[in-house]
Amino acid sequence: MKEAIVDKATKVVLRDIDIPVAKPGQVLIKVIVSGTNPKDWKLPAWLADVAPYNQGDDIAGYVEAVGDGVTNFKKGDKVAAFHQMQTAGGSYAEYAIAWEHTTFHVPEKTNFEEAATIPLAAMTAALGLYQRLSLPVPWNPATEQLPLVVYGGASAVGAFAIKLAQLSNIHPIIAVAGRGTAYVETLIDRSKGDTIIDYREGDEALRKNIQAASGGKPIHHAYDAVSEKGSYQNLGAVLTAPAKITVVLPGKDYSDVPEGIQVETTNVGSVHQPPVAGQTIGDIEFGHAFFALFGRGLAQGWFTGHPHEVRPGGLPALEGALNDLKSGKASAVKYVVRIADTPGL
Repeated sequence: MKEAIVDKATKVVLRDIDIPVAKPGQVLIKVIVSGTNPKDWKLPAWLADVAPYNQGDDIAGYVEAVGDGVTNFKKGDKVAAFHQMQTAGGSYAEYAIAWEHTTFHVPEKTNFEEAATIPLAAMTAALGLYQRLSLPVPWNPATEQLPLVVYGGASAVGAFAIKLAQLSNIHPIIAVAGRGTAYVETLIDRSKGDTIIDYREGDEALRKNIQAASGGKPIHHAYDAVSEKGSYQNLGAVLTAPAKITVVLPGKDYSDVPEGIQVETTNVGSVHQPPVAGQTIGDIEFGHAFFALFGRGLAQGWFTGHPHEVRPGGLPALEGALNDLKSGKASAVKYVVRIADTPGL
């Protein structure tokens, strides 16, 4: 089969490899559409001595085969899945591998392009809101005002965080956005105090406007879906201790925030890691529950994917898509590729 690998310079090369085999607990998926993510260019560029790799993690397609012990899926099922990062069998290929607990059913009414926008970004949003910030889950929603700042509201992670916060009745949602403001407007509920703050007005205005948007209530929770260019420092300046910010970029020093403001990283890879010492249930089980919830939400109509743009040309189109992500051109959009459009397939 064909797969695409990404090098440190964001060059994409196609190569022929064998179709992977599903191990116990895994699902082999014929990829119809693959999503892209900023990490797909960042990891090759940032990690030292990493060989070119298939970085794709957002899978949408049909189940081709299942490994021993898989009970929820069978050949022919329409699914989406989150591939385990930095392992073989990524979604930039004709076939990909995912674990059963990171795979979910996709209803017939949902197209593969939309489904491919969901796995990594939506789970990152869910982990940050509920596992890191400990906010009320959708089936036990908030019963009183609970201000939440979402920095980067038009990004895929930020938008899914807003959608999930709505399901949890968390308000007011104070979304920080720029070019994607029009899209974010479709996600918030102005009648419940939600608002949008434009970061392009400068840091001083941003901080003043966030504090005003809380309606005089202290803000103790923030989801930073940007985690650079001063975002978490701005959040630290407007939160009231004790407070917590969850960020999405690992490996940075986030210590320059006021005392009483805790910064914790949300790493979606934790849905593939065993529970920490002293726990019997961790992010693996959380991921299993929420991926199933995403599938139910798609089927019932109360959950949707992210706006997307199909990059024509199949796997070779990944190079342009990833370089556009690298250049910051994407706003309120996910780039996806249709594998069948690859020349020669």
